[in-house]
Amino acid sequence: MPQKRNVPPPVKGILDIDSKLTSVICNSVSRVLPVRSFTTYYKGLEYSCHGIVWIACWLSFIWFAWSKSLFQMQVNLLIGLFIDIFAVATIKAFVRRRRPVGNKNDQWVTIGPDVYSFPSGHVSRAFYILFYFYKLYPLNEFMVLFLCVWAVSVAFSRILLRRHHLLDVIAGGVLGYFISFVVSVIWIDQSTARVFGIVCIR
Repeated sequence: MPQKRNVPPPVKGILDIDSKLTSVICNSVSRVLPVRSFTTYYKGLEYSCHGIVWIACWLSFIWFAWSKSLFQMQVNLLIGLFIDIFAVATIKAFVRRRRPVGNKNDQWVTIGPDVYSFPSGHVSRAFYILFYFYKLYPLNEFMVLFLCVWAVSVAFSRILLRRHHLLDVIAGGVLGYFISFVVSVIWIDQSTARVFGIVCIR
């Protein structure tokens, strides 16, 4: 049985404040918006940003919307999604922060480090996608606004479902931005993306 990790007192103090603040937010919101009434919407947001769902749907999109003009956008986003999953799993396995009190163990497909709380993979993925289509492959303003509302809604839903603490969500947003930066640095050009699509997907 693994030994319990000793958390330095300053860090423990911050985590305790974070836990209390998260509880205050959840309790305050639940007085106005009862959790039971909105659980369906929160769960819908959870599914909308699940890693397996995004990978499967994005590969299907590449397959069915087979277009050379889209390869660069499609392949680079896919690479970022894999980086996100790897980064979140690695950090969670190292930090091993427990989920908030009140969290129900009813998430769809939780594997390995997914049982831990820090950082929020759903939030990192949502904000990576937002920053991707805002900075790296700009869409029109309406679509960017939609993605912004979606990403922020995912972040709040993670707290209100008691899946994550406030700091987990903030860290997820920062990580999502960092992943978009990494993708911008390793950006694959059109010809390479085309070869990747043909060799790996078809």
